[in-house]
Amino acid sequence: MPKTRSGGGLSGTQQAAKFLGVSVLAGAVLAGIALPGFGALGLAAKGTVEGFDEIPANLKTPPLSQRTTILDSEGGRIATVYSRDRTVVPIEDISPYMQKAIVAIEDSRFYEHGAIDLKGVLRAVNRNAQSGGVAQGASTLTQQYVKNVFVEEAGDDPTKVAQATQQTLGRKIQELKYAIQVEEELGKKKILENYLNITFFGQQAYGIEAAAQRYFSKPAKDLSLEESAMLAGLVQSPSRYDPVNDEQEAAKRRNTVLQRMAAVGDISQAEADRAKATPIKLKVTRPKSGCITAVSGAGFFCDYVRKVFLTDPVFGKTREERAKLWNQGGLTIRTTMDPQAQESVQQSIKNHVNQSDSVATAVTLVEPGSGKILGMGQSRPYGYGKNETEINLSVDHDMGGSNFGFPTGSTFKPFLATAAIERGVPATQSYPSPYKMPYPASIQTCSGRPWVNTDNDTAENENESEVGPYDLKEAMALSVNTYFVQMIGQIGMCPVTESIAKLGVVQGDGKKLPESPSALTLGSQGISPLRMASAYAAFANQGTYCTPIALSSIKTATGESLKVPKTSCSRAMSENTANTINTLLMGVTDSGTGKTAGLTSRDNAGKTGTTDGRKNAWFVGYTPNMSGAVWVGSPSQQVEMTDITIGGVYHDLVFGGAVPGPIWKDAVTGALDGKEAPSFTTVNIPDGPKGGDQDKPDDGGNNQDPGRGNDKPDDKPGDGNQDGSPWPPPVEGGNQNGGNGNGGNGNGRNGGNGWPGWPGGPDDGGGNFP
Repeated sequence: MPKTRSGGGLSGTQQAAKFLGVSVLAGAVLAGIALPGFGALGLAAKGTVEGFDEIPANLKTPPLSQRTTILDSEGGRIATVYSRDRTVVPIEDISPYMQKAIVAIEDSRFYEHGAIDLKGVLRAVNRNAQSGGVAQGASTLTQQYVKNVFVEEAGDDPTKVAQATQQTLGRKIQELKYAIQVEEELGKKKILENYLNITFFGQQAYGIEAAAQRYFSKPAKDLSLEESAMLAGLVQSPSRYDPVNDEQEAAKRRNTVLQRMAAVGDISQAEADRAKATPIKLKVTRPKSGCITAVSGAGFFCDYVRKVFLTDPVFGKTREERAKLWNQGGLTIRTTMDPQAQESVQQSIKNHVNQSDSVATAVTLVEPGSGKILGMGQSRPYGYGKNETEINLSVDHDMGGSNFGFPTGSTFKPFLATAAIERGVPATQSYPSPYKMPYPASIQTCSGRPWVNTDNDTAENENESEVGPYDLKEAMALSVNTYFVQMIGQIGMCPVTESIAKLGVVQGDGKKLPESPSALTLGSQGISPLRMASAYAAFANQGTYCTPIALSSIKTATGESLKVPKTSCSRAMSENTANTINTLLMGVTDSGTGKTAGLTSRDNAGKTGTTDGRKNAWFVGYTPNMSGAVWVGSPSQQVEMTDITIGGVYHDLVFGGAVPGPIWKDAVTGALDGKEAPSFTTVNIPDGPKGGDQDKPDDGGNNQDPGRGNDKPDDKPGDGNQDGSPWPPPVEGGNQNGGNGNGGNGNGRNGGNGWPGWPGGPDDGGGNFP
């Protein structure tokens, strides 16, 4: 009598001997599986020892894809994402009814045979010969498991899936040999466990745990007899027997399983009859996957996390490797998102901008010193419906954002001031700053070839009453355009280019900003809110810039920790420069154009920005422990925010201090509620000469012409971005027409190094001012 294994069935050697020594298995076995009769007997040559031994014996079982859970910084669930909805569970956590049901209907002799069921093969051959077709298969549960492994390994590649399921002789022989290996190595109990975890049960549910949750909203260990029978019946054809779409057909199939269980002695006939009489009682949990299910409006942050995973080399050298790891899933991802900050962001957005408004807002909060992204949201939700979008307006294009970012207006001016102070320009520097003036005749560039104002472009302030001289403190508070045009004329563009590089500032398309006066003075180029918030965080962090990060930790399904990208911090400016900028920007929120954004309970600083045609309005601000950027505008750049209603509030003119400022104030106030309130280190900046008959900023913003705020657009409509074009035109050689910055009405390229009759005029070329 042959020696059997403890798990039942013959040994691998005996299986191979039977496979090779019995003529039925040389041809009829395969014929019984896929052909109507014995017509494949001529394939016996494939059953030779030589042919069989040529087949690789090592079945590489890929890890089963599972759901990934994304958590906030405190462990709360943000979203569940998966390539395949599956939760792997041990056999002990699967109902005994389920185990018996699947064996009874799929392979009732599972515990009696080895990898190949000879009786089943002969029975199938006979039935198929009688029917003249394929009336019955002969695959054991082990062979089915092997096939599912091939399908799992194929992933979502349709070509590989087709190859994994093709009914060819070579594939069948390969399955048979692998089945022998699996029986030898795993044993019956583990094979059954693996089978139930890998099998597809329909409705996007892979594995028995996901199926139990999908159809009955309960764990697999709690499945009843009739529930188990219904799920076991699905395996043969998940779509045909789907109880959600055809309960009657599902009931018939369930009853077939119940009768089979009674026939093999797993349950009594009385139990089977009682179960058959029980109506199918579904409690369906709809598939919930992807960032569209994220809580607290965190869908865009969720998608950003996915983009980080797919693009960062820490998760694999190639995108294919990273995608494979992501699709495999089973990860628990702890992120940097602070639930309090995220909730505050969403509430502030809801209070100020409606989803159906003609313009949108995007808000991003980061932590100075760590680079942690604390909150990210926008007024148009993550989705595919009306007034929804998949475009993350807070980030660069390669991370799911808009094509180019959005022109920043005067929120760029602190970068110019930083470059100037770093190169020795005193914070008390004053310039004549007339209401209107020619752009500098030429401005030095990094290449050494100066930009030349060949078109005799001019720049002007918002109001005729804004006449200098101004010092830096008042010019920053009032956002005086002609002051900053003179500043870049003095220091040149290269220092600004070098300074913003240290602050991580690039265009939304990832390219460097052009050496153009409009780009490096008045903010004409598109930049993402995340870039702006992170750059301003360096001011709060005493001059040290930290790259933004979204991930804190990742654990695999087995509990292994994966490396995550770390922030990279580097000095972008001296501490004294940072403290000087803090002092200047505190004046903006205290009594300048950003007064409506100013906080009363803690130190804060920031800058407003409005672009030409009022197509974009910004406020970027910070406290010592939080930095945030708020953008408001049309994603397509087609809406000029004049005579407009936003969030149910009518505005004659929208500017940085009017809509973005209050959004920032409410978001940051809620995010920092109950948190410590550290102070800035400030410097003493003596008051310089005051402007002539300009409006004073300390009356709460009601000092200007009716309908105008303290923050002004830099260019008149049509002077900057080309009319009808949703994006700024490309800049070549500094020849961009128009500025998008906050405060200038210049017709174009921002100037040169001096003016006739002034020190540093065109004949001087030095651009040096008193």
